[in-house]
Amino acid sequence: MIEIKSKREIELIKEACKIVALVHKEIENNIKSGMTTLDLDKLAEKVILENGGIPAQKGYPSYEKGVMPFPNAICASVNDEVIHGIPSDRVHLKDGDVVSIDLVALKNGYNGDAARTYIVGKGSKEAEKLVEVTKKAFFEGIKFAKPGFRIGDISHAIGEFVAKNGFSVVKEFQGHRNTEEKCMKIQEYLIMGNQEKVRELKNGMTLAIEPMVIAGNPEICELEDGWTIVTEDR
Repeated sequence: MIEIKSKREIELIKEACKIVALVHKEIENNIKSGMTTLDLDKLAEKVILENGGIPAQKGYPSYEKGVMPFPNAICASVNDEVIHGIPSDRVHLKDGDVVSIDLVALKNGYNGDAARTYIVGKGSKEAEKLVEVTKKAFFEGIKFAKPGFRIGDISHAIGEFVAKNGFSVVKEFQGHRNTEEKCMKIQEYLIMGNQEKVRELKNGMTLAIEPMVIAGNPEICELEDGWTIVTEDR
């Protein structure tokens, strides 16, 4: 069930989203060669806490038995890591690295959630194109994020744009909507199958739209930590 949010709830979600935007701006301004992904994590948590938020991902439980809760404030996925990379003091960034940062900030019981991808220093032409196509794909998708269209229209627009530009999208991970703390989970997952393709969007729905775009083979696999997803062809 997708909940319809009131104007008050949407204003509260916006407050959480402002914190997320501040974190991404700080990362954009500070990311550089020689930093570790743990450095970025500490920076993000500092900004979240200073602005009255809580890093909602930290301690988020896995639904798989025996997998530790997520230990950090951000997901930091470098190069062939697609999503859910765990920040580490052993991962030192270097020029040309493609770093995707995904984070969730909780404030007043509501979450803000956004991912951004950064290139450290000067990236390759392929890396620059990958990031640019992903960004443009997002805006192609949100053209359909309005009443009268359907969730499948968003994902279809993204997929078509990505394929037209010679890249692939991740198919195993689908989509989710923003939700509040009382649901006891950060994300209420949607299955972008037949059921969701016919679901009509209405005023008051809140969605997190985060295209995941891959150069090369789109096949993925999970690392032993139970969180990090990488491309099979690296």
